[in-house]
Amino acid sequence: MAVGGTFDELHRGHKTLLLKAFEVGDHVVIGLSSDALVRQMNKPHVTAAYDERLENLEVFLRDSELLGRAEVVALDDAYGTSISDPYLEALVVSEETRRTALKINELRLKAELSPLAIITVSMVPSQNCTPISTTRIRKGEMDKEGRLLKI
Repeated sequence: MAVGGTFDELHRGHKTLLLKAFEVGDHVVIGLSSDALVRQMNKPHVTAAYDERLENLEVFLRDSELLGRAEVVALDDAYGTSISDPYLEALVVSEETRRTALKINELRLKAELSPLAIITVSMVPSQNCTPISTTRIRKGEMDKEGRLLKI
């Protein structure tokens, strides 16, 4: 089982995604976007450094008693080892990243590997029913639980 992301401003949507991965998999490989990958993404906001995001992720996993079932690896591209790991069976993705999962399966087939099961998690709505997002948190529009701060 694998899941990946930048996990900046670790919010309720991220936690829902991560918890789903642990719900369906005993051992979960979590790909965490490296600083170099984040720079390539051209995000519309400042993103915390890898070490800070890793620490926040580990605190969440420890508090959820999941750290022992997790393996966090740095992602230097959108695919990580998901396109080459023959033992990987499934990916947990958000609706927003499902397209990347489909591309991963395409690349796996070209490499003569089995396609991965894709488990898609719905975006978690904020107080005003729009998805919780790091961009909106960074803009001060909402908190990490999706409660509106600006109306």
